Amino acid sequence: MASHPQTDHEKRKQISIRGIAPVENVAEFKKAFNRHLHYTIVKDRNVATPRDYYLSLAHTVRDYLVGRWIRTQQHYYEKDPKRVYYLSLEFYMGRTLSNTMVNLGIQSACDEALYQIGLDIEELEEIEEDAGLGNGGLGRLAACFLDSMATLGLAAYGYGIRYDYGIFAQRIENGWQVEEPDEWLRYGNPWEKSRPEYVLPVNFYGRTETTDSGVKWVDTQVVFAMPFDSPIPGYGNNTVNTMRLWSAKAPNSFNLHFFNNGEYISAVCDRNQAENISRVLYPNDNFFVGKELRLKQEYFLVAATLQDILRRFKSSKFGSRDPVRRSFESFSDKVAIQLNDTHPSMAIPELMRIFVDIEGLPWDKAWEITVKTFAYTNHTVLPEALERWPVSMLEQILPRHLQIMYYINHNFLLEVAAKYPGDEGKLRRMSVVEEDGEKKINMAYLSIIGSHAINGVAALHSEIIKRDTFREFYEMYPERFQNKTNGITPRRWLLLCNPGLSDVIAEKIGEDWVTDLYQLRNLKKFAEDENFLRNVIKVKQENKMKLAEYIQEHYNIKVNTSSIFDIQVKRIHEYKRQLMNCFHIITLYNRLKRDPNQAFVPRTIMIGGKAAPGYHVAKLIIKLITSVARVVNNDPIIGDRLKVVYLENYRVSLAEKIIPAADLSEQISTAGTEASGTGNMKFMLNGALTIGTLDGANVEMMEEMGEENIFIFGMKVHEVEELKKSGYHPHDYYEGNKDLKQILDQIKDGFFSPDEPDRFMDLYNSLVYNDRFCLLKDYEAYIRCQDSVSEVFKNPLKWAKMCVLNIASSGKFSSDRTISEYAREIWGVEPNDIKLPPPHEGLDSMDSKPPQKK
Repeated sequence: MASHPQTDHEKRKQISIRGIAPVENVAEFKKAFNRHLHYTIVKDRNVATPRDYYLSLAHTVRDYLVGRWIRTQQHYYEKDPKRVYYLSLEFYMGRTLSNTMVNLGIQSACDEALYQIGLDIEELEEIEEDAGLGNGGLGRLAACFLDSMATLGLAAYGYGIRYDYGIFAQRIENGWQVEEPDEWLRYGNPWEKSRPEYVLPVNFYGRTETTDSGVKWVDTQVVFAMPFDSPIPGYGNNTVNTMRLWSAKAPNSFNLHFFNNGEYISAVCDRNQAENISRVLYPNDNFFVGKELRLKQEYFLVAATLQDILRRFKSSKFGSRDPVRRSFESFSDKVAIQLNDTHPSMAIPELMRIFVDIEGLPWDKAWEITVKTFAYTNHTVLPEALERWPVSMLEQILPRHLQIMYYINHNFLLEVAAKYPGDEGKLRRMSVVEEDGEKKINMAYLSIIGSHAINGVAALHSEIIKRDTFREFYEMYPERFQNKTNGITPRRWLLLCNPGLSDVIAEKIGEDWVTDLYQLRNLKKFAEDENFLRNVIKVKQENKMKLAEYIQEHYNIKVNTSSIFDIQVKRIHEYKRQLMNCFHIITLYNRLKRDPNQAFVPRTIMIGGKAAPGYHVAKLIIKLITSVARVVNNDPIIGDRLKVVYLENYRVSLAEKIIPAADLSEQISTAGTEASGTGNMKFMLNGALTIGTLDGANVEMMEEMGEENIFIFGMKVHEVEELKKSGYHPHDYYEGNKDLKQILDQIKDGFFSPDEPDRFMDLYNSLVYNDRFCLLKDYEAYIRCQDSVSEVFKNPLKWAKMCVLNIASSGKFSSDRTISEYAREIWGVEPNDIKLPPPHEGLDSMDSKPPQKK
């Protein structure tokens, strides 16, 4: 492996926020690395491969974690704090190595030690596979939250599923998305520890019977849940929390009876069916489809997790593994469970089943404890995304839970009837059991009824769910509804991914911003400092050059690093309006073709994201973008003034390269459709300016930075609602704007698909005759706003000043602030600044500071 050039290495060491590596730490690290390398290299091979070096580095770094991990869990066991359990079907973790080194404060020592050995740490980091156990924002938010919970010293646990295959790997072939399996575990995972001693049974199918001691669920099929634990280190506090992911295991790995009869396929069939539960992540893309396997995944997660939670609750102190708590009176004082969307909402009837059927609690007492324990985060207002499970499916797979949900609904409707006597319509609308067409259970309604707190993820989103989506439930339980605006972890999304900018900031305001992002407001006084602005410009240019090299290497496209790097990366969905971005590309292209000699601010427009495999329109959008890119990039008249790049296989590790290099961030969803967004916050923190609608967290971003530092266009939420009420006719906008008409006619007539002129007719028809997300209405305002962007970009210092004010205003959007609000206002726990002593020191040396309110 090539060693890193001296100049680059020295450059990374200059006044870095990561500090200078002490000589003794470097020597110790080298010794440990070489020891691991000795055991990593296969015995019959004398030469180490790059993967051997990576695994040796990972195991060496892991050594620093393990002692802290054990100590943290011992500390929780002895102090018995209230524990927070974050249940999510998705954890989009990305890579672990770099994040761990940063949070443990050993990155400089690792870098220096590997340099002395002759290795490049950046090359080794690239070998690690992304843990892509999520589809997008919801899963990445969960990962940021785990980082913040550890950094804030909360006794918190993430619970999810250890999918054998994460979000599919995306390949673009002939302009189309092709899905390939994401074999993230093909070489093993050095960051996890299997815990076979905590394997738990999970039941499916069967029937219920009434006995003298109550209802019993019998004749079930059993699948075992094997836990795999991954450490989650806090930043600089020696706290290491746990993410526990469950893997499905068959109770009998081999059916000998079938095998002896020569039925070899049948012998392993049952095993495969059981283990399919954790085989693959569902590519859920804001469109709910009631699949049996998905229901099994959701119940598998909550059934295993709740058994684990109860075990820990019963025996979490007094130095004994035997149950020491016989009463559940204190359960909600010791346990807080957060449901990340409705995916884990089956936990509500499951906890009731455990309390009533197994522990023998009276129904009313069990319900009181359950409601105090659960809290529910809503992530979408799109009606097609809300989970509704068919009663027929529940009756077959989870018959006892269906009975419990019926009884929960019965009691709730009695409550509604008492509050609104004689209002039959309200009873029908608020019922958890939907009777229209196929009978279904509305899981969002169940989550609201069974939780003491319900929150949206941005101020606008929370208002929409109170005013519209769940209006009648808000009127019923106004005290339960809250807002918790999303956030991102500044450790990964600035300190780790943008070291150049981190250092420039630290030189001016110190390092406290890493754990208190509000400190960035101190940058505002440097917004007129030309030297500081030029340093920010220099860092941005270096990041753009790195990304340009990556694009050249992977896509063979040479981009102009002096152009605006205009970037939209997120899941491909109609409401996110990647199509409108594509229309802007075609607008610029048509302008240049009409007048090649016009003054033109160069642009490199990058779009990336994955479409759900069954989402035809989203996949067609990708094909249109790549078709337009082929025409634009190969037109000699256009040259390097306009380039279009489709960023293949967008994922966390690619985001870490893209976001620091962005000049312009596209957040252009139809107002009222994006719950929050977190990509918008990542771009803002890294000094990109935003062009967007007043949707999701964009509204609060504008409030923080001022409307003069963001490019806002398009309809507001109430204007969208009024337009649709009065009757929206997209064809009128098609006929009324010649540029828009030209674009749609080009798409319709096959200008970008000459080999198949009708290829994009579905897109044309959906826009001109339906246009659910008002793209044609907002097009003109969007183009005007983009022209304003180009005008401002001509003045580098003005642009840089706006970038600095964006960075300085991003303190609110730290996940540390979000988690502090969850902790105090929902979970009833207090964040703390307690720094656990390192493993070689006694617990008596613990440095306890009063908690800071951030």
